[in-house]
Amino acid sequence: MDELLRSPAIAQGLRKVEARIHRLSGSSVLPGINAGIGRIVGAGGKRLRPALTLATSLALGKQPDRRVITAAACVELIHTGSLVHDDLMDRAVERRGTRTLNADLGDGKALVIGDFMLAKAGLAAITSVSKPVAEVLAAVVVELAEGQYLETTDLFDERRTVDSAIRSITGKTAALFRASCLVGAVCAYASPEERARMAAYGEKFGLIFQVLDDLLDLTASAEQLGKPAGNDLRQGVYSLPLLLAGAEVTHLLGRDMTDAAVEEVLRRLRASDMVDATIDHCTGLAADALAALPVIHDGELAGLLYGLPSAYIEQVAGLARLTAAG
Repeated sequence: MDELLRSPAIAQGLRKVEARIHRLSGSSVLPGINAGIGRIVGAGGKRLRPALTLATSLALGKQPDRRVITAAACVELIHTGSLVHDDLMDRAVERRGTRTLNADLGDGKALVIGDFMLAKAGLAAITSVSKPVAEVLAAVVVELAEGQYLETTDLFDERRTVDSAIRSITGKTAALFRASCLVGAVCAYASPEERARMAAYGEKFGLIFQVLDDLLDLTASAEQLGKPAGNDLRQGVYSLPLLLAGAEVTHLLGRDMTDAAVEEVLRRLRASDMVDATIDHCTGLAADALAALPVIHDGELAGLLYGLPSAYIEQVAGLARLTAAG
């Protein structure tokens, strides 16, 4: 992932995307909304989703012009707005080492700031990019809502299946990765087959990203995560890594788990084959992602996109194994 973000062409594009994000973020007539968005946008993040938009455009022969830059900024606004809503639903007080908007401003203001970001992304897409891109982004907001809703219906359900978990994370996470690649392909005037292939690649990588994020929630420390470890357990989200090792801890799961109970579940999971099983699952997704890629004539971009899934798996696998062993 770092190689993708360090690519000179993508890094240059991301600087323009960042400037565009800040212009869109400060466009409310209400200073309080602008200040709230400025806080969450300025809190950091790797900007991986807009980087995929830029990489897709470049890979399909289109230099990132104003339309591509704006489309990438809209993707990131949707992502950031959805994080505000996630924090609100989880009653989270910290993300990336800083206080959440709902913790500082209250639920109501956080809600409307998240809404503003989603709406602003849609407005910018339809007025400054194109109707097809706006349609892709509107559809993905629907999927984000549906995926998050599906997760809430499975909370604290010890009978949750792997298929149910995958369906939820496809909507709440992988769909936006798919859209990130698809809008880049649309802006590049790619063929229908190229659009479909890049969309499939983005979705498979998005699944890998979320599954590994869920794995780190069960293996990494609070300091590494920037939020409490085992937070999914406390919220009743029985993620795919947990389901792959469920027999080890199912009888310990439930509502109102004490900190000691959470620590015991984490200890047992880290001692199980959970990490290896999760990495194996992600390796299969990576193979599917690579099989989906269209022919890319630019050697550098081909290498970056082909190498991204396995490089990210190796990076997180090393961290997960190290922290689990410790």
